[in-house]
Amino acid sequence: MEQRRPLADREGGGWAAMAGTHGDGTGAAPVPPRAEEDAGAPEPATRLVAPGAIPAAAATGSAPAHAAARSWTRPLLISVTALAAMAVLTLATIVQSPSAKAGSDINTNTTTDTATPKAGASPSSPSASASTTTSPTDVSATDAGTADTAATTTASTQAAVTSAVRALGVSGNVSVAVTDAGSTAGTSSAATYATGATSYDTASIVKVDILATLLFQDQKAGTQLTASQKALATKMIEESDNSAALELWRTIGRKAGLATANASFGLTHTVGGDNDLWGLTQTTAGDQIALLHAVFDSGSPLSSTSRAYIAGLMRSVVAGERWGVSAADTDSSGYALKNGWLQRSATGLWDINSIGEVTYDGHRLLVSVLSSGQRTEQGAIDQVEQVAQAAAKAYVASAA
Repeated sequence: MEQRRPLADREGGGWAAMAGTHGDGTGAAPVPPRAEEDAGAPEPATRLVAPGAIPAAAATGSAPAHAAARSWTRPLLISVTALAAMAVLTLATIVQSPSAKAGSDINTNTTTDTATPKAGASPSSPSASASTTTSPTDVSATDAGTADTAATTTASTQAAVTSAVRALGVSGNVSVAVTDAGSTAGTSSAATYATGATSYDTASIVKVDILATLLFQDQKAGTQLTASQKALATKMIEESDNSAALELWRTIGRKAGLATANASFGLTHTVGGDNDLWGLTQTTAGDQIALLHAVFDSGSPLSSTSRAYIAGLMRSVVAGERWGVSAADTDSSGYALKNGWLQRSATGLWDINSIGEVTYDGHRLLVSVLSSGQRTEQGAIDQVEQVAQAAAKAYVASAA
């Protein structure tokens, strides 16, 4: 095949149109209001007598003898009242002081973690300060900081990919996922973006899954591919031959066989097509990243021999099918990919998909781009390539 774009009638195998919608929503519980702090101070319990005031008992007398007594008792009364006022003010100052309220030494460091035992040391002693800086609380804080950094990095790449793809103004339904090959975090580290549908027809990208399932079944049975099966696998991956795919689909046990292998590969949202409709298998961009991890990463359930076999075929697709995620490869270091294309008979719209391994600016990436509801085949292919490029660039730049 030397044509730039494949013929539509080579895809689909004559399957009928399918329709379905998937989605979910989340709602955040309202945050309870914070309790207001009481900023008021208690009023003094003792009411002061103003200097020079006349006590009620003294005010009742009117005889001259009383007047004579007032001439020497007034200064004394004023002095006693002043002393009482000073005493009350002093007491109020002591009661209101932070040290008196806390019942502790005024040198206590109020920022010290009160959960850290002090082993009877004085708050001002050097040993107490040393124990504070080496407390288990500080170690936990370090671990939490590392986790926060990893989470921040993932959030940063997610935001970058979302912004970059959204800026393209994509049409139809598009979903993309990108991550580092060999990532120990697996699919959880993938940055994704989706608009519209969340589940897509696989079309011919399922052929990678079919071959991976066949090899996995052989591994468990202790057998190897026959010469006939190898010939079919080559035609299925390199040329996207549908007849070869149908024969191997039946060999693996159709959707039931695919589901069993996918449970080991980590695909959780992929459902095989009914009967012989392998091209209408439903999948997500994230599940295709899990499949690519199974094909290209050493932690895979597949043996190194099986992984090398699939990767070799994906690096050898015919010239007319080297479009798609390959547009995100900048290093010319031998990308590997598989594409899928299908025009739906019910609507005339196109499904265009591409998955694979590329190298962008020295970073080995796994990229999956799925799309549906596209008006033209060529326009959809161009959009898949633009999305792959934008996602890879944004992911690498934000992860640096």
